[in-house]
Amino acid sequence: MSVIHPSCDSAVAHGAKPGPAAAHPTLALASTILASGLAFVDGSVVNVALPTIAHSLNANAGALQWVVNSYLLPLSALLLLGGAAGDHFGCRRLLIIGTALFALASLGCALAPGLPALLACRLLQGIGAAMLMPNSLAILGQTFSGESKGRAIGIWAATGAAMGAIGPVIGGWLIDLGSWRAIFLINLPLAAGAIVLAWCFVPRDRQRGNFPLDTFGGVLATIGLAALTWALTVGSGSRGWTRGALIAAVLSIGLLLFYVRVEKRRGDRAMMPLALFSSRSFVGLTIFTFLLYGALGGLFMLVPYLLIKAAGYSGTAAGAALLPLPLVMTVTSPIAGALAGRIGPRLPLTIGPLIVAAGFLLALRINISANYWVDVLPMIFVIAIGMSAAVAPLTTAVLTAVDARHTGSASGLNSAVARTGGLVATALLGSVLAATGNQLLTAFHAAMMIGAATCAAASLSAFALLDRKSSGLCAGASG
Repeated sequence: MSVIHPSCDSAVAHGAKPGPAAAHPTLALASTILASGLAFVDGSVVNVALPTIAHSLNANAGALQWVVNSYLLPLSALLLLGGAAGDHFGCRRLLIIGTALFALASLGCALAPGLPALLACRLLQGIGAAMLMPNSLAILGQTFSGESKGRAIGIWAATGAAMGAIGPVIGGWLIDLGSWRAIFLINLPLAAGAIVLAWCFVPRDRQRGNFPLDTFGGVLATIGLAALTWALTVGSGSRGWTRGALIAAVLSIGLLLFYVRVEKRRGDRAMMPLALFSSRSFVGLTIFTFLLYGALGGLFMLVPYLLIKAAGYSGTAAGAALLPLPLVMTVTSPIAGALAGRIGPRLPLTIGPLIVAAGFLLALRINISANYWVDVLPMIFVIAIGMSAAVAPLTTAVLTAVDARHTGSASGLNSAVARTGGLVATALLGSVLAATGNQLLTAFHAAMMIGAATCAAASLSAFALLDRKSSGLCAGASG
């Protein structure tokens, strides 16, 4: 998670079937906003706290990577399983349980006596987020229909983007007041409000699915991604590719290949139906999403870190540095979406990442005396324009790339892939986080160049694999 949530998150709500009527739909909407807000806020606020956590807990670069990735790992691997569990056991029940787990884990983070306890609680936060995110969206889709559904999803997306953007500012302010632990306490009133509203105003689950959950697939995906993340974290750090890292890399590849085999056997009952990849366009969009959101994940982690460690920014100033990004996107995404509706998604999805790449190259101007208005804001503005062009048509492109019975799986998988991109990117940043002084600037600039190249590769995947004749109304989530 980051300042920008994956565009196909909202598609889960669009695809949900109507459920029992809610007596107070506005309050049901509020419950989904507060629950999702937990993930939005926590996915962005922790980045600002990394320098302080490193100092407080004597954490090295690898540990800092795990502070982020111990949350992203279960969220990436279990997001689809969390949605299926909601269909099986009831969305309302999973929302309340997931939110309660997230709150308890947040309290554990705030009280953590050391790094192992913090990482364990971050892992539980990720599990809770994987439960509450898809089910809050499913409840949103079940509660509203027709035009009211579109308005409700728009409110949800805008509010989520605002919470994800304001979260680092509030977090930075709390850190400046003296404690990184307070950033986790922000979650407690949000969780309490979400649970109370869901308990009182979301209709009780009436039916449960009778299909078996793909639990084995979820376990394989989690262990495989964990081994891959550990290998990349060690390999990108000061120790380099040790024998243990190489063994973990090989093990992860074997586990993930076995996971694919298991999913193939389960067919349409799989957590990740392989039939989705029979579409060339969907393959292209999956690669596109992984690369673009991976580059952004690295950016959102490194920019606040660099501004605090090298440029001497306060936590509040560093937290506010990315604030213009969602604001600009809120204004420009509808324009980009309307244009994509006339010309189709292929051209915007090709050009958008190239503009984002130009923004990454502008980051090369940032140094130890970086002036926000001259050196940082132009980069943020250019990236926001490029993301507006890319995000607006992405949801529709994903949903039209597969047949109707797979649209729910396609949108969920695209969101999971976006978070996996951030997971992998964070695992590769060890050399940057371990650097100090001028070496930190050099490593940051190298990472920005790699990010620009990654965005260019995302553009190429869209240009090469998307249907040239694809067109139609493209209205994605702004954020």
